[in-house]
Amino acid sequence: MLQIALSQLRSNARRFIAVGLAIMLAVAFLATTLMVNASTKASLTASVGESYRKASLVVTPSSSTPLPDSAVAAALAVPGIEAAYGQQQLATEMVLDGAVTSTSGTVLAMVRNAAPPGLESARLASGSMPRGGAEIAVDAKTASRYGIALGSTVHLRQKGIDSTLAVKVTGTLKPQADPFSAGASSVVAAQTVLNTIANGIAVPISTLQVQAAAETVSDSVRGPLTAALAKAGAAGAAITTPEQLAINQVKAMSGGEDQLTIILLAFAVVAMVVAALVVSNTFSVLIAQRTRELALLRCLGAQKNQIRASVLVEATVVGLISSILGVLAGTGLMAALIAWAKTDPERSFATLAVPPSAVIAGLATGTLMAVMAALIPARAATAVAPLAALRPADAPSIGNRAGRFRLGLGILLLVIGVPLLVFGAVMNTLLIALPGGIFSFLGILLCSTLIVPRLVSAVGVLVRPTGVPGRLAALNSIRNPGRTTSTATALLIGVTLVTMMMSGAASSREAFSSVLSQNYPVDMAVQPSGKAYTTAQADAVAKLDGVASVGVVHGAGVGTQAGAQFRVWSMSDADAAAVLRDKTLVVAAGTILLPEGSAPDPVVVEGPGGSVTLKAVVLKSRQIDPMIQASDAAKIASTGTGAGVPPVKAEPSAIAETANKSMLWLELSDSLSTDQMREVQSSVASTLKVSDSLVSGAALERATFNQIIDVLLLVVTALLAVAVVIALIGVANTLSLSVLERTRENSLLRALGLTRGQLRAMLALEGVLIAGVAALLGTVLGVTFGWLGAKSALGALGAVPLMIPVWQLLAVIGVALGAALLASVIPARRASRLSPVAGLATL
Repeated sequence: MLQIALSQLRSNARRFIAVGLAIMLAVAFLATTLMVNASTKASLTASVGESYRKASLVVTPSSSTPLPDSAVAAALAVPGIEAAYGQQQLATEMVLDGAVTSTSGTVLAMVRNAAPPGLESARLASGSMPRGGAEIAVDAKTASRYGIALGSTVHLRQKGIDSTLAVKVTGTLKPQADPFSAGASSVVAAQTVLNTIANGIAVPISTLQVQAAAETVSDSVRGPLTAALAKAGAAGAAITTPEQLAINQVKAMSGGEDQLTIILLAFAVVAMVVAALVVSNTFSVLIAQRTRELALLRCLGAQKNQIRASVLVEATVVGLISSILGVLAGTGLMAALIAWAKTDPERSFATLAVPPSAVIAGLATGTLMAVMAALIPARAATAVAPLAALRPADAPSIGNRAGRFRLGLGILLLVIGVPLLVFGAVMNTLLIALPGGIFSFLGILLCSTLIVPRLVSAVGVLVRPTGVPGRLAALNSIRNPGRTTSTATALLIGVTLVTMMMSGAASSREAFSSVLSQNYPVDMAVQPSGKAYTTAQADAVAKLDGVASVGVVHGAGVGTQAGAQFRVWSMSDADAAAVLRDKTLVVAAGTILLPEGSAPDPVVVEGPGGSVTLKAVVLKSRQIDPMIQASDAAKIASTGTGAGVPPVKAEPSAIAETANKSMLWLELSDSLSTDQMREVQSSVASTLKVSDSLVSGAALERATFNQIIDVLLLVVTALLAVAVVIALIGVANTLSLSVLERTRENSLLRALGLTRGQLRAMLALEGVLIAGVAALLGTVLGVTFGWLGAKSALGALGAVPLMIPVWQLLAVIGVALGAALLASVIPARRASRLSPVAGLATL
């Protein structure tokens, strides 16, 4: 039987190549999906976690206990730790000497202390890192924009302090991918420089990064490091890996849930299920064609176990070779995508990671899928007597036991799956919606034998005007429903997956944009200068390239809440609607908007003419100042118009100072890159004749986060091409094998007078009808599953609208119809060239 198995591989190589290609693509799909998960974490570490990407472990302080300066020495004393770095940052103003700029020559800069060489995350573009004394390195974009040359001198100072420190520029740095550092110029300075410009103020350690010895496992130093930090006064500090800390920071942006990992895990599960269904369907059709051949071998003396062993040997060889090729193809695809993404400087953080799990899972799953797909039909072929197996088998239908079993099981899965899917979407719980979606889809596939042929027959009225070929094509779908369903299933699976990811990605992208708009409602703000900004100045800024709209924010007075006082601003409804990214954010009368982390207690706002008590509305963003409606500000703007609330003893000078100030809020064009946003920042400062340090905003951070999201969606969307190819291979296989199965039938039609052209037209129309029904049904299912899946995964963040990418979906349907037409060409040509006499003689 081993010789028979090997001879089958040689004699039926054409059939096995088709099956092997389907397995290879399925394994590539699975391996690439697992690589997406690993590469996503690596890319997040290279972007969000860029500042600590070289560390073995990162220590972050607890909310109640900051990290003391002694923590660095305590970490270095732990055996196995070779280097430690306490990162400190200070917001400063950089005063330029002889810079090429039309502004006042002051730039907002984030100064960070230099790390030891093994832990320094900044990458040099030119020059050298600061070694000590009064030396700094500046990011290359800032150096280019303001004409800062190597060896030149600039001055650093804290905002509001007149004294400056002259420092020498020794190097320029490559652009950072960290979105949290996108809003200001980046400066790396010697520790002495940071201490001097701090002017006696204690600069907290934001993170403590440690580097373990190469032979030391990071986990083995966690315990001793925790104990050493506790002795140093840093009890409760969190110790994590750079990858996990990056994920935690993304979780903080998404309401504390690691939605990204859950989404990618769900995508991996969906990929495995879909790949298994496609390969199983393709291999089952192939083995089913050999049922009579296997039965003949049994008549000649072969035992059941020998038949099964022969089939399993074939499947194992085909599965293993195809799986190896699939893993290599998946790795190549991911490498090409990452390389293409890195060609854009703003996506340079994209990182390729090939985990061993992707290789092992790909090889094991591909081989196992091939064996299982071959075992089921082989068992079916040997479960009946050889002479009975030589006769054609009845396809499952409502009139036989197999059909009723499929229908009952399909309905049961739908009854279980649909409520789970809907409940998971309503409750925003992906772990409930995912199995519900899988059960629902399996239920639809099981019922498809009874649904698809009737749909194809119903749609067949569209091709009846073509005459005999059209009528025969429609009748064929009912005469052999099993064959029709087998042909449609592969495409149904592929189209469902493709449209699910398209609609899900569109809905997810809109949800992500909504979340970013909540966190960063204002693109750019011009902070108060010596006097209030005029309408003419606002109009001049609005005319700048890249500025979509400008709103004026007026000082209203001083707010008091639980004894703490702060400035309060006001804005008209029209200006708020024009510049706020979060269109759901409304400054309602009688309320005051407070940044995230504020207490929800009422706030008393005092103005020059009185005071008013307002209800607090705490936002999900820290990027906005306390804000009230213009009508409430008018009540306390002048004497005699106040709300009659007794003052809370705010200093009159502070109230008057705030009331006489104003800010400008800007909404920028959506098409701007981060470099163009920086150019807008400089242009605004130049137009208003203010320091660059007064022009800041969240647009740069939001744009960087958008770049990260775009890279992730780019990789996921690229996988759709693989899914389409898998589906088309399945269609081509089933159409080709169905033509082989119908050799005598087609020859009989030829003998009865059907011409070659009519035979080709019949097969082409049959393929187009089946593909059209599968594509339309798959589109409806995909849009539904995609939206419900996105809602279950991202609903906790906010509203997830149903987004239907109409043109993309029409393109998928068009590709499906065209592919089905092309897939029918070769089988139809082969069938039409065979003479009726030779065809009727075929067994």
